[in-house]
Amino acid sequence: MFRWIFRLLALLVILGMAGGGFLLWAKHKASAPGPALAATTVMIAHGDGSQAIAEQLTEAGLVDSPWLFLLNLKLAGHPSLKAGEYAFPAQVSLNTIFDMMHKGQVVVHKLTIAEGLTVNQILAEMRQTEGLTGRPMEIPEEGSLLPQTYFFSLGDSRDQIINRMTKAMNETLDELWPKRKPGLPFANKIEALILASVVERETGLAAERPHVAAVFLNRLRLHMRLQSDPTVIYVVSNGEGVLDHPLTRDDLATKSPYNTYASDGLPAGPICNPGRASLLAVLHPADSDDLYFVADGSGGHVFAKSLDEHNRNVARWRAMEKAKAAK
Repeated sequence: MFRWIFRLLALLVILGMAGGGFLLWAKHKASAPGPALAATTVMIAHGDGSQAIAEQLTEAGLVDSPWLFLLNLKLAGHPSLKAGEYAFPAQVSLNTIFDMMHKGQVVVHKLTIAEGLTVNQILAEMRQTEGLTGRPMEIPEEGSLLPQTYFFSLGDSRDQIINRMTKAMNETLDELWPKRKPGLPFANKIEALILASVVERETGLAAERPHVAAVFLNRLRLHMRLQSDPTVIYVVSNGEGVLDHPLTRDDLATKSPYNTYASDGLPAGPICNPGRASLLAVLHPADSDDLYFVADGSGGHVFAKSLDEHNRNVARWRAMEKAKAAK
């Protein structure tokens, strides 16, 4: 009788030692390098349970078997695993997989919107951006989107990005408007936004923006028309912001509240989506009495206080353009 009990106890001890050894082996496997020979990206769908995840990671070559994944998931206390796109490194361990998925360390994509694009141009760029989903429910207003780099996860909607762009522009205006230079001829921050969009399209040189802004503000104070070519381009291009031909006399005479050759004051609304630097330029313009500027042939502009001086600058620019054409 005692011999039988002793054998039973011995068997239980052996089984316990074997079980303990098995668990130690499983824990060792969880921390050891995994079977993946190269970095591997997988997409875990919302609603996938641990069994489905285990099978997907096994098929991707990231873990040795579904049961080993599930066993170690249980030993780890069943941490919650978040859905999303994951880029797992080569030989990633089970523990690292659990950690990445529990923290939701998904792949981050980025969309960079350049300053000065129109809403139509931005929407076209977003349509071509892989990883975003859906169509915008509403077309945003011109000038309402702040150009900068936006980060997103696979499956985020285009409406989500548009909402973030709109929020960023509103927050930037709210931040900069109270700090503006005293005495500016703006009734509200929307007028500042409108002029910033004109400045954005007039020059690509950051150092020139406050000077260009000063010219337009001086003209507004003197009730002179702004006569900005980009406002005409916006009208003639139906909001695209680009033309396939130089501006003509007929273009400049186009009747529109956006055409600053045909209408007084600011255009009826923004002509593009300006960046933070252009907003700063119109709220903190340069100290200048200049009323005119024209291209200098090298990417910048030359400024003038009088019409006679401006006409000489224009003649010089036309001569340079004629010489270029002759070459």
